[in-house]
Amino acid sequence: MTESAELHVLLIEDESSIAKNIAEYMEQKGHIFDFASQGQLGLDLALQAYYDLIILDLNLPVMDGIEVCRQLRKHAERHIPILMLTARDSIEDKVTGFQVGADDYLTKPFSLQELEVRCLALSRRHLLNRKDILTLGPLTIDIKKKTATRDRELLALSAMGFKILTLIAQAYPQVVSRSELSHKLWGDEPTESDALRSHIYQLRAVLDKPFAYPLLQTLHGVGFTLDIVTQGQQPQE
Repeated sequence: MTESAELHVLLIEDESSIAKNIAEYMEQKGHIFDFASQGQLGLDLALQAYYDLIILDLNLPVMDGIEVCRQLRKHAERHIPILMLTARDSIEDKVTGFQVGADDYLTKPFSLQELEVRCLALSRRHLLNRKDILTLGPLTIDIKKKTATRDRELLALSAMGFKILTLIAQAYPQVVSRSELSHKLWGDEPTESDALRSHIYQLRAVLDKPFAYPLLQTLHGVGFTLDIVTQGQQPQE
């Protein structure tokens, strides 16, 4: 399994048999899945956690897929790629889905292989559309050059430190959990239990120690994020 193929996916689908089939196939391919069986719960999860992709059924109880997509585009802090699933195949339904913010569309029944290919393509397209320069307050990350500066000072980050900082910055303002960060860094390959702690310590020594206040924050029992807004700076991207 290659690192680039790993996706953290939220599946919002009320038909349990379909959800089970999708999850079993995709998890065998190395992807991580969270689930919601109705629209409001799916929206809440999408706004609370960090996902590479959302697979969204159109016909859902409580809140349908169109409204979930509309609310997500209205309230989410970042653009999350959305693949919409539906039994409907009319042009009107497809147009409506795209108008409220869906990125791709797959009509039931579909092959699981095609679903994974669509998900991977959608995720990669989204990554290609990201800006190479990410700016959050005093922090600037050049993703292409793999360099980072704070207050215009070049940070002497290790390769792993740069990767950790980039993952946390791309998720901002949402929190990245320890388990999610570990999976992004090492996948399913085993690593020492203190490895992440050691890398975080080294990152802090470069990112925060020489400066007046820390940017990297640990929310105990939750994960990691950046403290940007509380320092009187507004995030930009």
